[in-house]
This record gives sequence, C-alpha cells and structure tokens, in this order.
Amino acid sequence: MSADYQVHGSVAVITLNNPPVNGLGHATRTAAVEGIRRANDDAAVKAIVLTGAGKAFSGGADIKEFNSPKALAEPTLHTLIRVAEDSAKPMVAAIHSVCMGGGLELALGCNYRVALPGAQIALPEVKLGLLPGAGGTQRLPRVLGLEKALNMIVSGTPALSETLAGSALFDEVFPAGTDLVKAAVAFAEKVADVRPLPKVRDRKVDYPNHEAFLQFSRNTVKAVAGPFPAPLECVETVAASVTKKFEDGLKFERERFLHLIQTPESKSLRHAFFAEREASKIPDVPSDTPTRTIARAAVIGAGTMGGGIAMNFANAGIPVTILETKQEALEKGLATIRKNYESTLKKGKLTQEKFDQRMALIGGTLDYHDIAQADIVVEAVFEDMGVKEAVFRKLDSVMKPGAILASNTSTLDVDRIAAFTQRPQDVIGTHFFSPANVMKLLEIVRGKETGKDVLATTMALSKKLKKTGVVSGVCDGFIGNRMIEQYSRQAGFLLEEGCLPEQVDKAIEKFGFAMGPFRMIDMAGNDISWAIRKRRYIEKPEVAYSKTADLLCEMGRFGQKTGGGWYDYKAGDRKAYPSQLVNDMIVRHSADIGVERRKISDQEIVERLVYALVNEGALILEEGIAQRASDIDMVYLTGYGFPLFRGGPMFYADTVGLPNVLASVERFAKGRHGEAWKPAPLLVKLAAEGKGFNSR
Repeated sequence: MSADYQVHGSVAVITLNNPPVNGLGHATRTAAVEGIRRANDDAAVKAIVLTGAGKAFSGGADIKEFNSPKALAEPTLHTLIRVAEDSAKPMVAAIHSVCMGGGLELALGCNYRVALPGAQIALPEVKLGLLPGAGGTQRLPRVLGLEKALNMIVSGTPALSETLAGSALFDEVFPAGTDLVKAAVAFAEKVADVRPLPKVRDRKVDYPNHEAFLQFSRNTVKAVAGPFPAPLECVETVAASVTKKFEDGLKFERERFLHLIQTPESKSLRHAFFAEREASKIPDVPSDTPTRTIARAAVIGAGTMGGGIAMNFANAGIPVTILETKQEALEKGLATIRKNYESTLKKGKLTQEKFDQRMALIGGTLDYHDIAQADIVVEAVFEDMGVKEAVFRKLDSVMKPGAILASNTSTLDVDRIAAFTQRPQDVIGTHFFSPANVMKLLEIVRGKETGKDVLATTMALSKKLKKTGVVSGVCDGFIGNRMIEQYSRQAGFLLEEGCLPEQVDKAIEKFGFAMGPFRMIDMAGNDISWAIRKRRYIEKPEVAYSKTADLLCEMGRFGQKTGGGWYDYKAGDRKAYPSQLVNDMIVRHSADIGVERRKISDQEIVERLVYALVNEGALILEEGIAQRASDIDMVYLTGYGFPLFRGGPMFYADTVGLPNVLASVERFAKGRHGEAWKPAPLLVKLAAEGKGFNSR
C-alpha cells in the first residue's frame, strides 16, 4: 500500500505514503481511490481528509514512472481526481510542506482545501516543457483568478501557502505549529453536512476584458519563451478556462499536453531533469557511504577562480581562508570579492545582513600554517604542473590528517598531482567553471586512488554549494575540456578554410549555444588556451591545430582583458566588435599555408562543431571517463552553454539519429584534416545496432 487509511470519529483520513514526496505513482493512486471508495461505503464516515505523510502533501507525478506504461495504467491521475470530485462525502485536502503538479491538481479536485503556512504551492510542468495535464489549467484560474493562475502556470514558480490565503484556493490556512490532521478533521466535521458539495469545476472565471489581457499575455510570453513552445501553450489552455465550458477546457488541455509531450524541446528538458539526478549516482559508491565533515575550507590563490571558489563556500555558510604568496595579490582578490558582493547587494539580490555574513566568513593569509586545520583545501593556481607540484607538496606537509586536498585543474593529470603527496587517497579534482560563483557545473575528477569517502563527500559538498556535480575519470581535459578541444580545433580549421570568427559564432549561437567559440575564448582568455596548446605541441606532436590562435596571441590579443582578442572591445563594454585587423590576419594565414578559401554554410559549421563534441564524447564513454552519456550532457548543459532545448550533445545526436551523425563524420573524414574525424568505435557500433548513446 502507498496510502494509509484511518478513521477518526466520523472522519476517514487517507494519508498518501510514498516517500520522499508522495509521488502519485500507480500504487499510490490505487490505494487513494480504494480509500475514497471505502470511506464512501462506510455509513459511519461523514467526511474524508486527504493528506500526505512525511515531508510533503504530494510533489505530483512519480518520476520513477515517467515515460513508462504505469503512468497511464488505471486508475490514472485523471481517474483519481474524478473519484475525489465525485465523492458523495466531503473531501478535504490537508496540505503541508509541498503541494505541486499533480498533487495540487488532486487537491483542486477536492471540495475543500486547508493548509499550514510555508507549504510550497506550484504547477511546475512548464519547466519540463509541458503544461499541467490533469485539470490544473482549468481549475487553478477558478480559485485564484485568471491573472494569478496564469502567472503561476507560465512560470512554474512556487508560491507559499500563506500568500494565497484569502483566495478560494484555501478555505483555511492554520497558524504555524498547528496539528494539521487534527485541525483538518475538525474542519471536516464542521462541513460534513453541507450540501451541495462545493466543486471547483462549478466556479466561473470572471475577468473583465479578458481578451485584451490574454492577447497581452501572448505577446509578453512569446517575447521571453524563446524556442520553448510550452509557455505559449500554457497561455492558450488557461485561456480555455474563460472561453470554454469546463469539460471542453479539460479536453483541450489534454490535447495540448499530449502534443507537448512529443516535442523535442520537452523531451530534452525531461532528459536534462533525469540526467541531473542520475549524475549524483556513482555505481561503486553507495548512497550510504560515510562522508567527512566539511566545516572549514581553504583556497590556494586569490585570482579570478580562487575568489569565485571562496565565494561558493561563503554562500553555503562555510568559513573559508584564501592563501596567497603576496599581500598585494591577497588584498586585490579580497577587494574583488567585496566588489562582487556589493554589486549583488545594489541589485537587491542580497540583503545587507547576508552581505555582512558572507564577507565575515572569508579571510586571507600568507601562511600555510593558518589553513592547516581546514577540512578541504582547493588549489586554484596557474595551470602548470610544476606550480601544482610545489603547492601539493606543501599542503601534504601542513594539512591535518583527513583533510581533502582538491585541485581546480582543468586539464592536468590528477593522479600525477596525487603522487606529489603521501596521501593520494585524499586527493581529488574539483574543476569549477568560470565565473566559479555563478556557473552551476562542478567536474569532480576521481583519481585512481581517490577514497570512496572523499568522492562521496565531494559529491555531497557540490550539492551544498548548489552545483551540479558530475564525476569524471582522469584524462587530459577530463570530460568537458577534452571535448571542447576537438570543437575548438574544428573552429580553427574553419577559419583557415574560409570562415571569419563572427560567422562561426553566429551560426552556433543561432543553433542555440549561449556563446560561440571565439566569443567564449575571448572571455576566458586566449593566453590560457595558448599555454595548454604549447604543452600539447610537446606531448602530442602528431595532433594538428590551426595556427591562427597562436598568431593572435603573438599579437598580444588575449581577449576582453586586453581590449582585443578575436574581436575588438571598448572600455567598459563587453560587446564583441568584429576586428578588421584579425580578419585580415586570418585571410593572410590561409594564403600563407596554401589553402584556397571557400564559402562555408552555417549547416556545415554547426555539424562540424557539434559532431566533433559527439565523436569525442563517444570515445570518453567507451574509455569509462564518463559513467553515462547523460553525464556528458550535464557537463555541456551546465558548463558550456549547450542549448537546453536540444538536451546536450549526446542526446542531440540520439535525436538526429546516430547513422546520420556517423555519415557526416565519415564525410568530414574525407576532407582537409580528416585525421581529426576518425569515427569513434562506439558511434559505429551503436549506429549499426540502431541504438542511441542513452539507450545502450
């Protein structure tokens, strides 16, 4: 059973019991329907209270049943709601903690709703590219009014129950600390004999001049919805609550829901939703693996990355000390942190109290002994193995036993770094993305000797820091930067063959990337990638690169920070302006290496950049560097600006069809620099089997 049944005097209490959020899975729906029918058949029962056990009334659909036949098995959610609505005895929904999605739709099918303050009320389906599909778009406007309901449904944003008190959504919001079941039973006894039973479906949506409001809403939503169809569909289905009879509105809502569930945008959003949850699961590290306490942190380096990493700890309430070698560098880093927080404060996104608290949690030092008692230390120094070696040898000598020694390296061998210490089991890679205090991704690099408790602790820490942690094995560049190298190589070759930076960037941005490769590297700093390429020229002399990026760096054009990179920049202006100087250099370089420039289509640009990611991603999967294809997608969705509505590179490849991807890869392999296009064996295998990366 996934619902409990008890009788309190003349009131039956049905308690949804499907941890952690009482998802409305098939067993729960069945038990709830049986409970309602049992109560109706019992002459001694005069009213029914429906509530949820534990930490929720109900969070809605059971995500374990998404995309499975069980989701459509009788009794469906529609059937459960109709049984509740048709009950001959009053149904009282007793709401607490969380009431979202199908949970709220079920509550709206009851005759009465009572709640505790602090309950999160929402119809968040739009965030999965869907709309409420069990009457939410028809019933919520009938209790909250057209405007309030539309805003909640289109945004998917939760509202607290107390802010909705006084509306027809709640018949009563009890004071904090009230025994909810006891109070709900008393309320049910009070309304037990009221007839006719009030039903939300019988209410009318009264909004003067609703046509003008709805048209205004369409225009507003269209301007911000971008490539996602669900927000506009939400407007149209909510409009039906005013313009259609209730049953016709329900039918229209169902039609639009079934349409949306088949769209690539919704499939991509649902893939990302599940991928984020899967990323935290590590096959050989059970969820009950003991973790270490992280009460104090330290960061080595007060530069851009170090400062951003320190802010993450402070934002999570963890005291952090930044270590620098020079007082001037330390003061500059701390001043930058203060400036960042002050900017957030001025925008109203941070209170003065929070500002003071966070600044108080951040300290600085020039002495390693001042950080010796930290539970975790994150090294964020220059990307050079010699520099890393000096830092880790020092950390090994001063840090307390059991401290986690983490490196923010973006490409270097974590196993080599661990070997600089006498405690390799305590060493792990924590690759933050810039700006570290903003970007959601944290690539967690597991060395061959990294302890399971260290990995579990770091994964738990990523959640506390509000990051999406994705585990990677050790290789040059890990998941994200190893793949982006192939993407960047193709971008360079495209310049040699006929493109200019703005054409490449515009093509991939039109595809949906937040930023093209040349704008991206200008923001990060061309000198950083130059240093990495110099190392690779020595370590991998057989790998070909375009020399345009080296020529750019030799001109001293390192990006935004120097006022010029692939583009020109103006003081105080981050906008990228095409550079005639750079474009002339690119054209001249093509002539110097004997390449006749040609017209290149936007489609070719997109395919070469995206399929370069996919082909390398297939190798990463095959080598076990990534645990699953969806982990690669999470890296690219949260760290590299891959378009969310396309679901990540591996999911996008599945959508296109791996035989089609393989055909393009093989075609590119016959062109210039064909050696960069050797098809990954896994891509070839899955294409032949008619499978996708996410179905293997």
